[in-house]
Amino acid sequence: MRAEKGFKVNSGAARFGIHYKMKGVTLNTLDIKISGKDTENDLAVFEQIGLTPNGGPPLHIHPYQDEWFYVVEGEYSFQVGEDKYQMKTGDTIFLPRKVPHAFIQLTEKGKMIVSYLPAGKMEDFFAVTNTWTHPPTKEEIAKVFGDHDMQVVGEPLKID
Repeated sequence: MRAEKGFKVNSGAARFGIHYKMKGVTLNTLDIKISGKDTENDLAVFEQIGLTPNGGPPLHIHPYQDEWFYVVEGEYSFQVGEDKYQMKTGDTIFLPRKVPHAFIQLTEKGKMIVSYLPAGKMEDFFAVTNTWTHPPTKEEIAKVFGDHDMQVVGEPLKID
């Protein structure tokens, strides 16, 4: 069902009050700002608080979703296909579906807005990673990514 009224999500708050952690992969917090439940799954928007310097996800593909990031604070390095981009506060990057990508946080703290079009299974993905109680194996990571319509195709990025 699509939201029929506008709504506000306060700074530091999450749409439904849940601050997801990507436990075991990074210490990042992901707050839903606009849910797929608000948009008939057309769009999901998260605020990602980066608490993992030199950390980030493995190189992966979203076969069914475009993704974009806006850097609110900090610096990151992104790989999109074969191209590498240095990102700083105020920069935006677009990641087309079916193109391998990853990022690494270069600063002690960071913050980004990330959007998925369509929303897909990302909210459920972050709900699962939030339940991890130990660092997952590569096999566990690949399975959870696969269960949520993503494919791991390489290692996390390293500092150049």
